Amino acid sequence: MGKSMKTYQMLIDYYKAIEDSSAKMLDAARAEDWDEVVRFEGTCAVLIEQLRHKARSEELLPEQRMEKTRILRLVISRFMTRVGTSSAMLSQVNSALAAPRRLAALTVKP
Repeated sequence: MGKSMKTYQMLIDYYKAIEDSSAKMLDAARAEDWDEVVRFEGTCAVLIEQLRHKARSEELLPEQRMEKTRILRLVISRFMTRVGTSSAMLSQVNSALAAPRRLAALTVKP
């Protein structure tokens, strides 16, 4: 007996949930809300692990594979954008932290 359409839909729904969480993670990174970034990163990690488990016993329909590819490309693009946003923020923090050290190095001690 074949698998039901509901089974196929459940598997693609994991990809869609990861897509949604990655969008929220990127929005949070752009807003510099790092607590939310971490929260959505955790959500993605849980969803990915659940997807791995489900994918061992289930397959996508051919048309869903195209949707999966679209979603994965989008998630990777968002991840790279988030890394860039995080890196830019880290550079700003490092510059701010370095400024007092440079000032301290110029200060003459008695």
